[in-house]
Amino acid sequence: MLKFSKMHGLGNDFVVINAISQSVQLTTRQIRFIADRHIGIGCDQLLLVEKSERDDADFRYRIFNADGGEVAQCGNGARCFARYLRDNGLTDKDTIAVETASGIIYPTLQADGQVCVDMGKPQFLPQQIPFQVTEQSNTYMLVVEPGHQVEIAALSMGNPHAVLLVDDISKAPVAELGAKIENHAQFPQRVNVGFMQLVDHEHIRLRVYERGSAETSACGTGACAAVVSGIRRGLLARQVTVLLQGGSLEISWPDEQSSVWMTGPAQHVFDGEIAWATLNSL
Repeated sequence: MLKFSKMHGLGNDFVVINAISQSVQLTTRQIRFIADRHIGIGCDQLLLVEKSERDDADFRYRIFNADGGEVAQCGNGARCFARYLRDNGLTDKDTIAVETASGIIYPTLQADGQVCVDMGKPQFLPQQIPFQVTEQSNTYMLVVEPGHQVEIAALSMGNPHAVLLVDDISKAPVAELGAKIENHAQFPQRVNVGFMQLVDHEHIRLRVYERGSAETSACGTGACAAVVSGIRRGLLARQVTVLLQGGSLEISWPDEQSSVWMTGPAQHVFDGEIAWATLNSL
């Protein structure tokens, strides 16, 4: 049997699997099955807990979207990852050094149950996102179809993000436009798409269409990307409350040379097992 835990961060839900105490080699098809909400367990992303071979990291964190594709970063998942480590006795540290495909992150478990994560520095160079344009800018005009273009900010928070300003997120065409931008040819690794509504200098509303998972109830790296893009455009303060469908996150970016900090909850839902015979029959 393959043991797992179901967790969520503001409704962005995960199947978390300990690949330290059990041998885990999952195919893309098996991950898609686990993520399927009708015939599997159901999740936005599957998270693997692994040993790190780096001297400067305590654990390795791997993330797979619902479509089976591996990605480099997931902010809500990082909080759940840290909570899982503590709740399952894998560490007694408050601040944990976690290896990801995009570098080391440092989630800190706080006394009030919240988890604060050093998400690293945002990247703006087009080749770092990656985003295919001739020169770097704070915003870009992106042609989504003939006769229709939108203004976006583009950056990486360990994964690529495009952020659009909208007047009302409840009326934003998140599914339709999000899918078109996610798969746009100028984003060779696809992109997460954030729809940001300004409330005031310290509050935004946000919906995110995540690559490989469609719209989710919350996206941690998407919240970071939205706030950073707003600060760079002179629209937001250095600390912002991001209101998502699943709840709120606190995002701060002290200055241009600093990491972005994200604080929010991480909830354990249940533990379970799934038969390897079922997975191996796929």
